[in-house]
Formats: sequence, structure tokens, C-alpha cells
Amino acid sequence: MTTYFVSRHSGAVAWAAEEGIVVDKCISHLDVQTIKQDDVVIGTLPVHMVAAICSRGGRYLHLNIELSPELRGKELTAADMRACHVRLEGYSACSDHSFDLMRVDGNAVRAE
Repeated sequence: MTTYFVSRHSGAVAWAAEEGIVVDKCISHLDVQTIKQDDVVIGTLPVHMVAAICSRGGRYLHLNIELSPELRGKELTAADMRACHVRLEGYSACSDHSFDLMRVDGNAVRAE
């Protein structure tokens, strides 16, 4: 089992270290093809990547943080993150291509 922490933000990496979260690899980009059964991925990834992680037998922990609008886009320190109630929450997802999508013109199309 490998634990990955996916982030481009030094404050997030510092927060994880200060919290005692054991991480095997800190990376700025995840290639989901590297995920194996029982691997753990921590980050703020889009749902399609979470679904890919889960389909490969991995576990995803989302780095949730309550950011005010004025803090969005700013680099935060570990202390800033704590002040914004940062926490890890587990999520799972799966792809479902069986539903109908609606086009702008109102005609239903089958998702592929």
C-alpha cells in the first residue's frame, strides 16, 4: 500500500506533515494508472479521477477546507488552513455512462 499526497501547495504539504499524516509520496500530479489495490490518495481531485482511483481498488481522502471568497486563489500556510477548518474526508465514486444527457437544443442524446 502506498499513500500519495497530491498537491501543488506547500502549505497543504506542511499541514499534513504537522498533523502526522504518513505519506509515502508527495506529488503535484497523479497518474491514476499507478494506483494499486489498497493505495490511498489524498488531495482535491476532480470526480473523474476519484472514480478511476476507486475502480483500481484505491481509497480517496479529500482535503476539505472552508475558504472564504477572499482567500480563494491565495497560497495558505498550514496555520491558515487550520483556521479554515481543514480536514480529510473519505469519498468514493464510480463512472456511470448509462444516463441521458440533454443538449442545449433540448434533444436527448445517449452518453457514451
